[in-house]
Amino acid sequence: MRKQSLTKLLHDLEQEMLRLRYTNGSMQFYRQQWQALLKFAKERDETFYSEHLGLSFIKKYYGISEKDFNRGLSQSEVQKLRIIRMIGDFQLHHSILRRYYKHKEILTNPCFIAIGNRFEKYCVNKGYSKITIDHYVKQSARFMDYIAAQNITNCKEINLPLINSYIKTLAGYTYKTVEQNICSMRSFFRFLLEEKEVTIDFAAKTPMVQARKQTRIPSVWTKDELKKMIASIDLGSPQGKRDYAIILLACCLGMRCTDIKQLTMENFRWEEKKLVFTQSKTKTSISLPLTREVGWAVIDYLKYGRPKIDSPYVFVRHMAPFGPFAEGDHLTQIIKKYMRLAHLPALKKKRGMHSLRHTMASVLLEQETPLAIISDILGHIDTDSTAVYLKVDMKKLRECSLFFEEVQL
Repeated sequence: MRKQSLTKLLHDLEQEMLRLRYTNGSMQFYRQQWQALLKFAKERDETFYSEHLGLSFIKKYYGISEKDFNRGLSQSEVQKLRIIRMIGDFQLHHSILRRYYKHKEILTNPCFIAIGNRFEKYCVNKGYSKITIDHYVKQSARFMDYIAAQNITNCKEINLPLINSYIKTLAGYTYKTVEQNICSMRSFFRFLLEEKEVTIDFAAKTPMVQARKQTRIPSVWTKDELKKMIASIDLGSPQGKRDYAIILLACCLGMRCTDIKQLTMENFRWEEKKLVFTQSKTKTSISLPLTREVGWAVIDYLKYGRPKIDSPYVFVRHMAPFGPFAEGDHLTQIIKKYMRLAHLPALKKKRGMHSLRHTMASVLLEQETPLAIISDILGHIDTDSTAVYLKVDMKKLRECSLFFEEVQL
């Protein structure tokens, strides 16, 4: 950590924010808060910034104490807390972390922008999925943005201590998020080596973190919860017809959100009562039985709910501008809407579209469907990916329980 006076620390932070093109309004807000913080520190006769100083400042000026962190903070309170968190991050890493990227252009350095564009083409040539490419490009951009904050102007200056410092900025994220970030970095480093932008194989020297799926318990719905959520859908409205069909495709056929968004009329084999498509994640073709309930829900939406727009995709947005859902839209807003209408509690566990896919798998397990068949339905390449759902089959888990007499110390 660089030992700087609070005045010098805030000056350097301001310069970094200007480099990142923060708006005049944002800069004015932060400058006002910094002046108040400097005054507060002077009253306490403190020259350097510390976490204790920041927390004391927030408590005195805004009435936010540490015990309040465990409750849901308002947007205004989060913004106030952001003031001291930003200073602490910058003091520790000389970088502004966990930013809200309101625009796609993360990078400002022309050299790094060019590298990022070449890396994107590299990923396309490798045949990665669009979702993977988007993730790799964004994470590589954030890494280059970080090293730019350390006054690094080109990739030839990258070294292991710098990489290690960046990985430390991921502290606090989930195990899976850290794994995904490091995976992106390793791919980026392989690209740099192949393109002779670096001479060291940093990918081989960056350890891979394995976040095994089997360590997590999938989020699933109970039958009662599903019934309540589905019952809350207004089937008389165009949007309700769309949402009903989407939810049935997820919970009855186990389809991924991306695959649902990319469905076209060509995927529906009505005479054969089948739904045939290529999975976006695995690039493999899959054929699912088009059940009566799902089929009629889709037909009802197409005939009486879908806006009359020129788009090849079956499901589209119902608010202007009308058109396909965005690539990064996980349709979580649909689930949240009907959870609220059904008065279902918002749990800490994730309840997105993917949880409906998890639920279908758990139901099949309860019906004693062989794991290999569930893998085929879900489109998993191997049964190891499907085995994670064994942990939500409570009936089978109870059969594995031990009586105290069986345990010998």
